[in-house]
Formats: sequence, C-alpha cells, structure tokens
Amino acid sequence: MSRSSDAVSSRSMPLGQVRVGLLAGLAAFITWGFFPLYLSWIDASVSPLEILAHRILWTAVMLGAAAIALGRTPWLRRAWASPRRLATLALSALLVGTNWGTFIWAVAHHRVIETSLGYFINPLLNVALGFVFLGERLRRPQWLAVALAVAGVAFVLVMHGRLPWTALLVAGSFGTYGLVRKQLDVDALTGLLTETLLLSPLAIAALVWLSAHGALSFGLDAPRTDMLLFGAAIFTVVPFTAFAVAAQRLRLASVGLLQYITPTLHFLTGILILGEPLDSAQFITFVLIWIGLAIYTHDLWRHRPAPA
Repeated sequence: MSRSSDAVSSRSMPLGQVRVGLLAGLAAFITWGFFPLYLSWIDASVSPLEILAHRILWTAVMLGAAAIALGRTPWLRRAWASPRRLATLALSALLVGTNWGTFIWAVAHHRVIETSLGYFINPLLNVALGFVFLGERLRRPQWLAVALAVAGVAFVLVMHGRLPWTALLVAGSFGTYGLVRKQLDVDALTGLLTETLLLSPLAIAALVWLSAHGALSFGLDAPRTDMLLFGAAIFTVVPFTAFAVAAQRLRLASVGLLQYITPTLHFLTGILILGEPLDSAQFITFVLIWIGLAIYTHDLWRHRPAPA
C-alpha cells in the first residue's frame, strides 16, 4: 500500500478503529521495548545461538497454526510457487535472522544501549536507503537529519577508535530487510512465516550441533528455561500481530512516531535496570541522533497528508 492510500484509508477509519490501532501500536512497541529485559531472564548458560534457534522454530510453529486457522495456506503456496519471490524471501530471511541474532547476542553481552542506538538510527537509515535504491528525493531537513546521524557514528569512531558495530548491524540488517520486503507483494503474516520456515533447517542444525557438543539447554529438567525459550517466539508473534493491526488503522507518520518507543525503552532498560554504563562519547552520539530524529520527525509531521 502506498503512503497516500494508507493516509486515505486511515482518515476514513471510524474513530473507534483508530483508537484500536493506537492501542495496538502502543502494545506492539512497548512489548518489543521490554524484550531485552525478557532475554536477560534466560539463564546465562543458554547460548545466544540456542535462543535464536528456538525463536525461529517456535515462531514458525505459531505462525503456521495461525495461517491454517485463518485459511491463509493458499497465500503461502503462492509465495512458494514463484522462484523469484522465494529467492527474495530467502534474502529477507537471512536479514531478519541476522537482526534477531545480533540483538540476542548484544543482550547476552551487555550491549543493550548500543542496540537502542541502532534502532534510533534506523528511521534515518531508511531515508538514506530510499534515496540510494528507490530514487526518493530528500528534503533539506532530511539531509540534515541523516548528516547528524553520520556525525554521531563518526564521533564514536574518533573518541573510541572503533565503530559501534552492534548498532550498525542492527540498523543495517533491519533497514535493508524493510527495503527488500518493500519490493514484495506478500502480506506480513505470509512473509514472516515463509522467512522462519526457510530459516528453520538452519535452526534445527544449530540445535543438533549444540546437542552434539553438550551445550543444549532445552529439555534438561529446567522448565523455567524451556518456557522462556518458547516465550521468545511469543515476544515475536504477539507484538507482530499488534503491529499489523496498528499499521492497518493508523497513518504511516503515526506509526513512525510510535516506533521510537522501542529504542527508548531499550535505552532506559540498559541504563536503569541492567546497569550498563553510558560514557560521555556515547551520550553525545545519542544527542546527535536524537536531534536528527527531532528534525526528521518535525519535517515528517509538516508534510503529512492534509485531512480530508
């Protein structure tokens, strides 16, 4: 759906439906925002690779059940019938797997603050990707916002002598994933189900490898760990479903504003709950990104579609 058609459809929505969309959006982004805290509850002996594998497999199971219950299996067959579409979905599957894996690894290695930086960068990266790959024209405030994001990353490089790889990988994989999925005429449920199904053989292979090396935690008389590993998929499917509800009922600009809830909660969780340090260089980088986001958001709001 195009931006204009999305705006029109959301304007024609009854007020009650818009409220449902707003509540669903809040539920989705708040749930994603507390995902680092949830992952921190999983025993430290469980490897990030096992957490990722279970997230993929249980998500595929849950979405598969939903597709059957909703009668969406013909859509799934259509997605698999086209070699070109399937190849593109395989690429998006690798990107979402990379994003999930990087995020899980970052939480396990106490880099939640850096993941929040990645998701703050993401909207500005999307603007840059649209310019480079889709030929979208940028307004001056958007150029300034992107420049501030680049300046923020460069500042960390100068001060610490290293790039914030975790943040860049989180932002890059998620931003590119969105770019690839934008080219596909596949609905959200069918797309994510196909992606997790394509990743499932790799997930199963990872679990087999972990078991062969005595490093598998699932099913070893630790019901709490088993439930938390299964719950990683719930933390994927439930907010995903809520987000789909919000996207159908709200303007893209509204969804874009709500998405800042997630990295904000990651940032606060990392500092206030998980006790991660924030040095002055990181703080200045965040300030530059936040200023860029404020400029971008203001420009987005100024150029929102006029009411009908």
